[in-house]
Amino acid sequence: MDNTNQLYMLKDVARLSGQSIYTIKFYLKLGLIHEVGRSPETRFRYFDDSTVERLARIRALRKAGKRLAEILHLLQNSHGAISNIAAPSPIRQATNPSKHP
Repeated sequence: MDNTNQLYMLKDVARLSGQSIYTIKFYLKLGLIHEVGRSPETRFRYFDDSTVERLARIRALRKAGKRLAEILHLLQNSHGAISNIAAPSPIRQATNPSKHP
């Protein structure tokens, strides 16, 4: 079994999670998610599968009506305790069909 995580750039995480690049940068600023590394040459941020999974949990909590401050508190203080909230699949289409005619 392969235990290595796939590395993603910011745009890839946005596509996989269904979140906008702006939202992901905002979550980075708030400390909801963290980059796993940066390229020394380009300074591009890199993320792994755990970030995509964490974004899915954040989305599920937001849909459940939680505020971002509450989500941050839950993520910081309960290691895995929020995993019992049914999170949507982390791989989603980047477009929202309800926004298009």
